[in-house]
Amino acid sequence: MLKRFTLALLLCSQGLIAQQKEKVKVTDLTLIKQVGFVSLAPNAQKVIYAVRTNETSEENKAEYDYRTHLWISDFQTSKQLTRGTESVASASWSPDARQITFARLVKGKSQLFIMPLDGGEAFQLTDLKQGASNPLWSPDGSKILFTVNVSLSEMLKDTSLNPSKQLPSWPFEKAGFKDNSFLRNNKKAKPDPNGSIEEIRAYLEKDVDDKKAKVFSRLNFQGEATTDAEMRFNLLFVIEPKEGAKPRQLTYGFWSYNVAVWSPDGQTIYAVAGKDSTLHPDREQSTAIVAMRADGTALKQVIAEKGTSFNNPTPSPDGKWLVFTKAQPHWLGFNQLFIAKTDGTQASQISLDRASNSIEWSDDAKFLYITAPANGGFPLYRWEVATKKLEQLSDFDTGITAVDVAKDKVLYAKTEVKNPSEVYVGDLSLKNTRQISHLNDEWVQKKQLSFPEKHSFVNDKGLTIEYWIMKPSFVESGKKYPLLLNMHGGPTAMWGPGESSMWHEFQYFCSQGYGVVYANPRGSGGYGKDFQFANYQDWGAGPASDVLQAASFAAKEAWVDTAKQVLTGGSYAGYLTAWIVGHDHRFKAAFAQRGVYDLTTFMGEGNAWRLVPNYFGGYPWENAIKPILERESPYTYIDKIKTPLLIKHGENDLRTGVIQSEMMYKSLKIMGKEVEYVRMPGATHELSRTGNIRQKIDRMLRIYEFFERYIGN
Repeated sequence: MLKRFTLALLLCSQGLIAQQKEKVKVTDLTLIKQVGFVSLAPNAQKVIYAVRTNETSEENKAEYDYRTHLWISDFQTSKQLTRGTESVASASWSPDARQITFARLVKGKSQLFIMPLDGGEAFQLTDLKQGASNPLWSPDGSKILFTVNVSLSEMLKDTSLNPSKQLPSWPFEKAGFKDNSFLRNNKKAKPDPNGSIEEIRAYLEKDVDDKKAKVFSRLNFQGEATTDAEMRFNLLFVIEPKEGAKPRQLTYGFWSYNVAVWSPDGQTIYAVAGKDSTLHPDREQSTAIVAMRADGTALKQVIAEKGTSFNNPTPSPDGKWLVFTKAQPHWLGFNQLFIAKTDGTQASQISLDRASNSIEWSDDAKFLYITAPANGGFPLYRWEVATKKLEQLSDFDTGITAVDVAKDKVLYAKTEVKNPSEVYVGDLSLKNTRQISHLNDEWVQKKQLSFPEKHSFVNDKGLTIEYWIMKPSFVESGKKYPLLLNMHGGPTAMWGPGESSMWHEFQYFCSQGYGVVYANPRGSGGYGKDFQFANYQDWGAGPASDVLQAASFAAKEAWVDTAKQVLTGGSYAGYLTAWIVGHDHRFKAAFAQRGVYDLTTFMGEGNAWRLVPNYFGGYPWENAIKPILERESPYTYIDKIKTPLLIKHGENDLRTGVIQSEMMYKSLKIMGKEVEYVRMPGATHELSRTGNIRQKIDRMLRIYEFFERYIGN
């Protein structure tokens, strides 16, 4: 009897503890700490990692600022290395593991710093008027490679950057001029609106300098938040790691060099540049992997192919191999992983049908460690060079968001449902692992979380569609709850329990008494090349049928109130939201976020306009393409919409373009439909991810409040 009583008491106390757990609140968004960069010291005795936090603004207590700072750990204890209002997102170890170099803003420009790890103060290494970024220590510790981002006008005026005073070898495409000679500054002409043609041109140029006009001749003039007529280029420099050292320029000309890395012996630098330097950089989408000597001489292409983009050069520690990614930028794109000799010969594909993210070598060059989206998670894979065997080291229910390998250790950041972001270390097979950071443990343990249940079905194309159902956090037997279908954008994004960006939003809605269902329809990443390409010329009907079928299965759960189903999605999923409510009327309300609704006008509005020719096979003026774009545009079916619709767009969103939402809103308003439009001042396309934190909170509350108008009790 006593044992039964004790057991009953224990069960009651456990139930009481569960009941005492708190809801995930909308403002819990500000508590999440996210790990970005991780790095093992060359001797694997210490680690550095970057942590992004959300801090109350010093200027306005109602606002928040993102701060990213470096932490150091000896695997037992951790301490913060950098502080202040200016963020530090990554660092490079010196070969002897006694110092690090990093970049942070000084008077609005990124500059390089060196910090001794024996207790000394960090000192500023560079003071360039153009700034400096992406520092990387050479293998022998004698110099640091870094990048300087320079504008076209700076290149034309600054003889230290452009000592030969050369002009671009590619055509500038200035209407009415046959060559680039007009780019040379005419110092004799004085600005005069009533003068000669040269003086009038000088006057007009002064208007541009004084920001009274923007003149566009380039194709890619749209950024993320504003338009920019000015072209910019990444040049490579090196500097000795000591105070007072002078930087030395390695690359010249009107071309960018990106993702620069050292060879293991420090004699060669690999980088990525446009393949054809005679083409305008806005038109040349093909990239090549180039190699140069450590002094910048003997520049040559080692891996190049017409119509192909090569990226992420990663030399092996023994200097024998070069791993890289390959994609076709003029189509849908898919980063496939290849390995070749360091001279580019004997290239072969690594058998991983996933788009690779991080690539790291083991110190003995026997293994390659790879992260990639797959089946709802971001597993870590290990590929053996000798046997070409691929081994999956972590599961699909978690996400490895950053990784580094040194000696006998693997350092990684992981996201999972029970904790949004922490740092772990393990052995080379990831068999023995332990958590070395505790950034979110304390507050997350107080929250009642909903854990997703995985399901799948086979669609009409024979593809297996995976989807997840999350019950309300405090679900009670016999009660009915609303169901939210939440969809991802991209369209090549992938959601799952190992994807971090939706952690808070999913948990918030579950805490508010909603069930959530999300799926990876055809066209999603994480399921291989054929799956990702399965929505070619089919953005609407096919993917919509996949997510709706997932919603139908979820609606069969005993706790779902089928009369209270709602729908949302952003970017491509904003498109899909509008498509669905124009074809299906089961939802009581819908929220379309920063979407594309008319594919023809999207060509002019968004900087992501290449999605049109890549996914639909051509341009709006081509007779064969016109009917496809009309068929695939949600705007075509706007008169069929019956579902109350909330539309949101960031005012400075140039990835999809704010007029997309305003066309939808105006048209629905004219027709007398139930519609509301929210324009977010200053917001870009990244509103829900890296946008203003207060606006991120506003966005979630508006979704909830709008849905409650139609399904609230």
